[in-house]
Amino acid sequence: MSNLQKEYDVIIVGGGPAGLSAGIYTARARLTSLLIERGVVGGQIINAEEVENYPGFPEGISGFDLTQSMHQQATKFGLETVNAEVTGIEINGEQKVVKTTAGDFFTRALVIVSGSERQKLGIPGEAEFTGKGVSYCATCDAAFFREKPVAVVGGGNAAITEAIELTKFASKITVIHRRHELRATKILQERAFAKPNIELLWDTVVEEIMGEAFVNRLRVRNVKTGQESTLDVAGVFVSVGFKPNTDYLRGILTFDATGAIVANDRMETSVPGIFAAGDIRSNSIRQVISAAGDGATAAVNAEKYLSG
Repeated sequence: MSNLQKEYDVIIVGGGPAGLSAGIYTARARLTSLLIERGVVGGQIINAEEVENYPGFPEGISGFDLTQSMHQQATKFGLETVNAEVTGIEINGEQKVVKTTAGDFFTRALVIVSGSERQKLGIPGEAEFTGKGVSYCATCDAAFFREKPVAVVGGGNAAITEAIELTKFASKITVIHRRHELRATKILQERAFAKPNIELLWDTVVEEIMGEAFVNRLRVRNVKTGQESTLDVAGVFVSVGFKPNTDYLRGILTFDATGAIVANDRMETSVPGIFAAGDIRSNSIRQVISAAGDGATAAVNAEKYLSG
């Protein structure tokens, strides 16, 4: 945006529900506010075809529609948005310098809500076949596997949601999980177990993704017996957790063992004037509603910091 200024009361790094909620609150408080997002505003949730547990939408709402409404609301109050990647943060006394691919921006209060990205399996064939049968988003890619067998790796909410989404297209979905029980919520488990084309492969890990031009089979291993076998599939959807996007913050903030930012209940980090909210925060429950609440909390306390 050509009319961007360089110095703001508050800069928000990340355009998911936490960042958009923070932007609504800071902009309404008449703080000059800039949101920096490297991708599409909305974050991971834009890939959700239906969000059915966000209050106020009894019939559900798509993740895209929900976050676009949030962005429209924040913009109405004066939030500015720039599409750029943050490459680093510098601290000069109370001033924070946010270094981006669109130049440097300056602020006294910084809200970090840059979320997380899908964790990789780190096995042979994964990188080679990404986009050629390996996917991290069923909503994005399920239609490519119409009437074909696929696998989903993982046992949490995200993995089972992916599997359910795939039932609309794939002929068979094999959910591969390293344990003998799912971590997903009971209602998702019930829905998955009710689908005739979902099959569970318990106590199993994927050792290798194989194929020619595209994926055509997986080498799997039973963790209890050690026995290896192959599974014929046209694609594999990896959903084994998330890695916080915190690499650009190394040496600045305190992280937990997973790489998430340690923050208190006011969303304050180890650096005064820097707040962390949403999925990037340690012990986040990774829900849209909690992310929005975190963002509002961070914004309110950023305003107090600026006035205090």
